[in-house]
Amino acid sequence: MRVEVVERLTEAVQEHLRVDTARALGLAEAAVAIARTLGDKETLARSLRAKANALYLVGDNRSSVELHQQSLALFEELVQPNEAARTLNASIQPLALLGQYNRAFAAAKRARKIFAAEGDERRLGRLENNLGNVFQRQDQSAQALACYQRAYKQLLLHKDTEGVAVALHNMAVCLISLNDFQRALETYQQARSLSEQHEMPLLTIQADYNIAYLYYLRGEYSRAIELLQAIGETAEKSGDVYHSALCHLDGSEIYLELNLAGEAAEVALEAFGRFQRLGMGYEAAKALTNLAIAASQQKNGPRALELFRQARAMFVHDQNHVWPSLIDFYRAMVLYDEGRYPESLRLAAAALEFFRSSALPGKAVLCHLLLARLSIRTNNLKRARRHCDAAREQLSKLESPALDYQAHFLMGQIHEVEGDGQRAYEWYQAARGLLEALRSGIRGEELKITFMKNRLEVYENLVRLYLARNAEGGKQSEPRPLRSRSHDGIRTHAGRASELSHRFSGGGSADEAFACMEQAKSRTLIDLIFGRAYPFQSNSSLLGQDGRARRLRETRQELNWYYHRIELEQLGRGEISPERIEQLQAQARTYENELQQLLRELQYQEPLHPALHAPAALTLAEIRAALPTDALLVEYFRVGDRIVAALLTRSNLEIVQLGSVSRVTALLRMLQFQLSKFRLGTDYVATFQDTLLRATRAHLQELYQEVFAPLYRNLQASHIIFVPHDVLHYLPFHALFDGQQYLIDLFTISYAPSATLYALCHGKLANSAGSSLVLGIPDSQAPSILEEVQSVAAVLPETEVFLGPRACEAVLREKGPVSSIVHIATHGYFRQDNPMFSGIRLGDTYLTLFDLYQLRLPVELITLSGCATGLNVVAAGDELMGLMRGLVYAGAQSLLLSMWDVHDRSTAEFMKSFYTRLRQDGRKASALRGAMREVRDRYPHPYYWAPFTLVGKVFDFNGE
Repeated sequence: MRVEVVERLTEAVQEHLRVDTARALGLAEAAVAIARTLGDKETLARSLRAKANALYLVGDNRSSVELHQQSLALFEELVQPNEAARTLNASIQPLALLGQYNRAFAAAKRARKIFAAEGDERRLGRLENNLGNVFQRQDQSAQALACYQRAYKQLLLHKDTEGVAVALHNMAVCLISLNDFQRALETYQQARSLSEQHEMPLLTIQADYNIAYLYYLRGEYSRAIELLQAIGETAEKSGDVYHSALCHLDGSEIYLELNLAGEAAEVALEAFGRFQRLGMGYEAAKALTNLAIAASQQKNGPRALELFRQARAMFVHDQNHVWPSLIDFYRAMVLYDEGRYPESLRLAAAALEFFRSSALPGKAVLCHLLLARLSIRTNNLKRARRHCDAAREQLSKLESPALDYQAHFLMGQIHEVEGDGQRAYEWYQAARGLLEALRSGIRGEELKITFMKNRLEVYENLVRLYLARNAEGGKQSEPRPLRSRSHDGIRTHAGRASELSHRFSGGGSADEAFACMEQAKSRTLIDLIFGRAYPFQSNSSLLGQDGRARRLRETRQELNWYYHRIELEQLGRGEISPERIEQLQAQARTYENELQQLLRELQYQEPLHPALHAPAALTLAEIRAALPTDALLVEYFRVGDRIVAALLTRSNLEIVQLGSVSRVTALLRMLQFQLSKFRLGTDYVATFQDTLLRATRAHLQELYQEVFAPLYRNLQASHIIFVPHDVLHYLPFHALFDGQQYLIDLFTISYAPSATLYALCHGKLANSAGSSLVLGIPDSQAPSILEEVQSVAAVLPETEVFLGPRACEAVLREKGPVSSIVHIATHGYFRQDNPMFSGIRLGDTYLTLFDLYQLRLPVELITLSGCATGLNVVAAGDELMGLMRGLVYAGAQSLLLSMWDVHDRSTAEFMKSFYTRLRQDGRKASALRGAMREVRDRYPHPYYWAPFTLVGKVFDFNGE
């Protein structure tokens, strides 16, 4: 119990503050306890300040401010101005974090006066650091940067390493606000090097966090997520709760933008708990908002609404003016999706009232669009038109093609409900034109809004207009009134359909309807390549070495930077600056124009490279040229609750209406239920094998009646190419049963993601004389993979086999581009929430769909023989995004994939039969049919013989 001990403890606290905050706080508490026992005021004042500093670093800003005040009062009582000024300086940062800016400025002013009077230049440098933080917190970047630059110069002269590192950190923050990415990154790296060199781990963590945040702003999500996860773990171990919480908050933002709602919810909840314990209300409310958005994306409306309510109350308490109205809009969206229209209308109108008079016209447009949709749903077309007109008027002053598309689409919908088919067609075509010119992707805030994600509505409505006209105008049979339901739930009554068909004269040909189906199916891939997911691919080799190609990637990064910066300006804590937002938007438009120019140049330079331009749908003539004379392409499309099929041959095109989506979905569930019973074990299957076969055949026969029987009378072909859509991606067409035989017994059958991709596959050059590459990853659940690999290797020519850990990504990248056939026996895994994160297991890693888009595999055939490698997840309103697309765009001419978890033994036998037949006559489709029949003789149930689908080019000749 001596004064000397307290002095040593407070010195130790200072030493540990940037190394181990938990230990520093423990030492400070011991110092305070001893000082109180001694009753020495000066000792107590120093120990209280030491504890206050430690509390600030662990994030307890309120307690920190209270102890600083106690320490200050004691130093003033003892008439020690220098110590009082040091205490005032230390209190500035926690005051700023609590939003008490006036008190922070007052403390800085008093401290500056004392330090200047005493000529303490080092302390004045540290004061400039803290004062700059207050300016930065208020979004006054120019003033903040001037403070940090003065601090850097003064502290460098006094060799204050810690102060110099802090100044560098702060300068980089300002450079972000000034949109100087490169200087900000270099400054952070300089600060990190200094912190690491002088063993200041907490400052190193801070530098790493800010570097990760820079990558996030640029849209380089892979690097950002990887860094944030590592930094969060390090911060947790070091007791740096603040940066650990920030890592979780930023991670939730990234996951939401990538449509990974599960991950977003998990890390947002962690961030919320941490910020709440730190007493940081604004950050806690943002985390809670992200948690609510994730819940809404997971279709949990009640939970989302409750979380939004809590977050709104927190923002109101924090005296934030923008976020409460934005949350009102989010709540209105959830209520809209739940069908609670009056409540949604009230909240959307309240949000519009705020944004109409704010400096955020884009948010006002979103409110108008939602109110227009709500008005259509409630049959108030006059109000819907008013909101559409208001949105379009504001959009004339903005450059937002994604919102402009929405406004034109809704105008078309209004005319369609009114029965004016001609005007509806004109507005839909204008919307379609805007959509097909859109390449820059939707922005951060728009990614969280449901109706912004579905880009296929306009194609569906154009096809429906064609069907309505055809149903009423055809003379071949009795006209049948069309009753259809669009995504927005508009039901076209029989009388209105009749009126529509007579007034609708523009377009409406079968060729145009087919073109809409095809363009819809290529739209998702366009969004994938040019939307938020594209910058995830950070490998520059994807774009080759061409300077313009590299510039394309850099321009996308710059656009992401400005989109994020605009959002930060609009939704930050400080006052909104219309001038700054306008400046950022102007800079973003410059990069958008540059992006369009680069795309035009690169499209002509390398027209089929998927990473350089979006693959638009081919013309009907180009698709027909890829069809053999005896082949029929059957392309399905969903129009509301109705399935439509386009039948295309080299000389004819016919569009036929089929059954309802709801009926087919119910039948598919029953079929999948029967297939799932094979997981119950061999004893169960052996006991009920006859019952299982009868039930499965019954469902396949019912599905045959719904989706194929109405087409059969028109078929004059020996080969069928099925192009599924929506739920039909889960249907094994080749196993459809007519009561006597399966479809594969009548035709050879293949599949394609779209007619365009089918034709592109036929135009691809592939290695026809290379060796065969066989990779096998056996495990306890698939022990026959080894047998399969051995039997396949015995059949294929010039085979190279790699098993287990040797079947790695490096081997695939090295040997795949020079092989003619690649066979991979492994498991696939799928993300229902975001299929772009699906992938396959290799010996050393998991190869995701992002990785597949970077591969070059110009081979004749890729086979994935594991579990469910061909399964495709269908997002709401979207075309499939599964391994199929990734492998096609890696260069494969054709694919052999599985639709469900395959049986180990029968798969080995199937592959041996398939490759043996393929070597004998070279015809993939015939080899597939022969292998299916051979395996079916031993294993009658479709579970064993029907899981495999052939995709892409199946003939070795073009059009013969």
